[in-house]
Amino acid sequence: MGGGRLSAEDRRAIEAGLAEELSYAAIARRLGRATSSVSREVARNGGPDAYRAEHADRADAWRRRNRPPSRRPAAPEPEPELDHDPDPAAVQAYVDKFASLLIAVGLPRTAARVLACLVTSPTGAETSAELTRRLKVSPASVSKAVGYLEGLDVLSREHEPGGRRDRYVIDEEVWLRAWLTSAHKNAACAATAREGADLFGPDTPTGARLNAMHAFFAGIHRSMTGPPTSAAVEDALTVLAALFHAARPLTTGELAAALGWPTSRVVSAVQAAGYDPGVRLTPEQRAALSRPASS
Repeated sequence: MGGGRLSAEDRRAIEAGLAEELSYAAIARRLGRATSSVSREVARNGGPDAYRAEHADRADAWRRRNRPPSRRPAAPEPEPELDHDPDPAAVQAYVDKFASLLIAVGLPRTAARVLACLVTSPTGAETSAELTRRLKVSPASVSKAVGYLEGLDVLSREHEPGGRRDRYVIDEEVWLRAWLTSAHKNAACAATAREGADLFGPDTPTGARLNAMHAFFAGIHRSMTGPPTSAAVEDALTVLAALFHAARPLTTGELAAALGWPTSRVVSAVQAAGYDPGVRLTPEQRAALSRPASS
């Protein structure tokens, strides 16, 4: 099996395999990689339904730019010296407020409290015994909460330096993954709305509502992901070539089926084609192109 860092071509192959609904093992065989390499790559970049090679490449580049020289020193770091000594009651109130926010967005109560404790800990790491004391819950409750957070790929375990106990550590990439997942969801919403607008027709009330929904979520997705990458521009050129070859209007679903792409990839390509205001049609040009040909 091949090793080393996944390339952009590898990630495109993974995306294509997921679109074909292949198993991780089948995709890994195509790449000559271990199945675990493929499963980890997909899990850390939005899961099988939201995985996009372009976004995974961007996330990998971000991780390599921001990775610290070493994961953690061999010996425990001393407690940082603070310019002020925060009031313990105020700290606890903030931890409770943070946990309440996490609960409101869907985390189970104990998992939210564990995550809030780790985020606000000076070292960003605590043992099960420390969490049990801070939260005043049973070790079993902490274990269940930690298992839940590990399943979300939010935290990881590491051996305590010089000891035998595990410490639970906040994964430095957790917020990046949350951002990518949100971007994927916005792209999926935009894709679904565009497909519906094509189905009902842009001149119908339903089509107009779905077009407005598409514009909203596409705008959020564009603001989160920034200018299109070279891969997105290549996708945009492929879509334009497909439309030229077809010589007729195609819906988003028809393009996706013809190209063998997920619908979200087609939407991203269309967005890339219109990202630069210099190459967009003006309202007057659109109106002229929409008028029936004169007899």
